[in-house]
Amino acid sequence: MTIRETIKQGMIELKINGIEEPKLKARLLLQFILNKPRQYLLVYDNEPLGLRQEVNYFKAIKRIIKGIPIQHITHMQEFMKMNFYVDENVLIPRPDTEVLVEQVIKIAKKINAKKILDLCTGSGAIAVSLAKYIENSEITAIDISKKALSIAKLNAKNNKVENQITFIESDLFENIPKGKYDIIVSNPPYIKKEIIKTLGKEVQQEPKIALDGGYDGLDFYRKIVHQSYEYLKFKGYLCLEIGYDQKIDVIELIENEEKYIDTYCKKDLYENDRVIITKMN
Repeated sequence: MTIRETIKQGMIELKINGIEEPKLKARLLLQFILNKPRQYLLVYDNEPLGLRQEVNYFKAIKRIIKGIPIQHITHMQEFMKMNFYVDENVLIPRPDTEVLVEQVIKIAKKINAKKILDLCTGSGAIAVSLAKYIENSEITAIDISKKALSIAKLNAKNNKVENQITFIESDLFENIPKGKYDIIVSNPPYIKKEIIKTLGKEVQQEPKIALDGGYDGLDFYRKIVHQSYEYLKFKGYLCLEIGYDQKIDVIELIENEEKYIDTYCKKDLYENDRVIITKMN
C-alpha cells in the first residue's frame, strides 16, 4: 500500500469504530511509524510502505480502536507550541490548560513575578511552559508520583529549561520548603470519584491519581485554597484550573477563607468556565 492508501484505510477503520478525529489520528500515526514530518507524507504520498511498517501501522490502529490514546503510542503531545513526552503515568496535556498557562504568563509579566510554584505538575507541561515563556523565572514543580516527576524532568530537559525548575516529590505542600511565591498555579485532579468510571475509553487509560478529585471533585481545591496563603507573597496570585461546572463551588471555597481578593474566572476556547484567579489579601 502507498502512504496515501494507508492513511485512507487507517482513517476508515478509525471512523467506523467511532474514533474522534480519524483523519488526523491516521496521519499522525503514520508520521510516527515512518518517523517523518507531515510534509514528507504529502510529497511522497505515492511511495509504498514496507511490509513491517504496514503491519506496525495497523497494529497501532487496532490499539487506538481498543481505547489506547494515540499519545500513549507516539509518546508525544504538543502543548504551548512545544513537544512533551507522555505515557500512561501522566495526564495528557489538554488545550484547555493553555488558558491557565497564558493567564499565569500575563500576570507574571504584569507583576514581574519570578518565583512560581506548580502543584500537581504531572508531565511538567505547566512548569516547563512557564519556564520557557517567563524570562528568568524560578519554578518549583511538585508531584506525589515519582514516575510523573521523572517524565516532567525529561520534558524540562528536552525543552532546555531544566536549570529553571526545581522538582520535588511531595503531597501538595507537605515537603515544600518554607518560602514565599509570587504565583501558585495548579491543575489538580478534579473529576468526581463516581464520574471517572463513566468517562471515555481513552480517559480510562490515564492515571486515576491524576483524575480523582474525591467524592465531590473538590478535595484538592480545599487543601490548596486553605494552605496557599502561607506560601504566597503579599498580593501574590493563586491560579487554578477547574472543571466546567465547578466555578461557584471553588469561588465559595476561596471566599470562605477570607484571605483572598479580586477573584475572577476565565473561560476556555469552548466558552466553559476553566480558570479561577484570585489574589492574596
